[in-house]
Amino acid sequence: MHKYNISKSSSFYAIGLSYKKADADIRGRFSLDDESKLALLNQAKDNDIESLVVTSTCNRTEIYGFAQHPFQLIQLLCENTRGTVEEFQKVAYVFKNKDAISHMFRVGSGLDSQILGDFEIISQLKTSAKLSRKFGLLNHFSERLVNAVIQASKRIKTETNISSGATSVSFASVQYILNTIEDVSNKNILLFGTGKIGRNTCENLVKHTKNEHITLINRTKDKAEQIAGKFNLLVKDYANLQEEITSSDILIVATGAQRPTIDKHIIQSNKPLLILDLSIPKNVDANVEELEHVSLIHLDYLSKITDQTLEARKAHIPSAEAIIEEIKGEFNGWLETRKFAPTIKALKHKLSDFATAELDSQRKKIDDFNEEQAELISKNIIQKITNHFAHHLKDDNISTDESLELIKKVFQLEPSTKNV
Repeated sequence: MHKYNISKSSSFYAIGLSYKKADADIRGRFSLDDESKLALLNQAKDNDIESLVVTSTCNRTEIYGFAQHPFQLIQLLCENTRGTVEEFQKVAYVFKNKDAISHMFRVGSGLDSQILGDFEIISQLKTSAKLSRKFGLLNHFSERLVNAVIQASKRIKTETNISSGATSVSFASVQYILNTIEDVSNKNILLFGTGKIGRNTCENLVKHTKNEHITLINRTKDKAEQIAGKFNLLVKDYANLQEEITSSDILIVATGAQRPTIDKHIIQSNKPLLILDLSIPKNVDANVEELEHVSLIHLDYLSKITDQTLEARKAHIPSAEAIIEEIKGEFNGWLETRKFAPTIKALKHKLSDFATAELDSQRKKIDDFNEEQAELISKNIIQKITNHFAHHLKDDNISTDESLELIKKVFQLEPSTKNV
């Protein structure tokens, strides 16, 4: 990225793994909680990484950043998660420069989501960019790129129907319950974890099950109470988890723990129990399936529930892609201008020097020299000349690099930089 005058590093990369090749267990090993993200950003700062944005959701973990080699970013990820470089190489992807830019647009616009048109990732991207800015790890390029992706996401939401219909993991989980459990309105439902997916699931439960026996438990009780107050639900202490599981027919786990919080030993009843694990990493140990009366369904299975809504969404992909291409084209156009911005700036300074020298000369020759008018005329002429050169350099039909070399040579702006 040297030639665009935006980074000391050679390239912009997107490295990561997603649901496409990495199963839930592997995604869990590379998942980053809040503490891990902070540690990664601190390490990036110590390693002189110039700009970096990190996202970690149920479906993907990614780093977008500048580096001399992608291994710098891969190493950062592996050293701050439970994943290894060998595991990463088996399931990962690495995109460079314009391919990395395109990848961020597709991810942020819902086209690369496990459920087509799911825009959850865009809020993650916004939050991650803000965090990077706090650490001084968001340069002008990255900030402008994230803003362009946000713009594309907004337009796709409003101008297409790619996200129409209620299709999300939280909705899919409630849909599964309705299709699997008879007389669901009279069952005892326990929701453990009130993060974003937990909140959305709770809202869908209240809306679609007509159930008045929903209990919430969260490690931080006040968070659960905030949600419970909104829907008039019951909240219990974390200490009562085992007791509440014993009386439940349906257990929904949506916590953000890095290791399982539920296993077979915590389940003391013998009545049928359906467990939905909506967490990455998995928060329910697979050993619960050793209990005959327990059924375990994981987020990955729920994400594969496709219906007419999802099929209908596919028809809007071309419209979404057209919006992405338009905004990406504007971003790439801005990026190209970065290539010649220093030269235009240097040219302007050179012309100003010419003007200053000429004005000094004319001042000595003319008695009633009009200072204000001469300054105005010279500034206008300089602006028109630099605008003319800038317009020429934006022309797709000319070689920008060759033109830059000629301008530098003619105006003696700086030594030749053909190898940049």
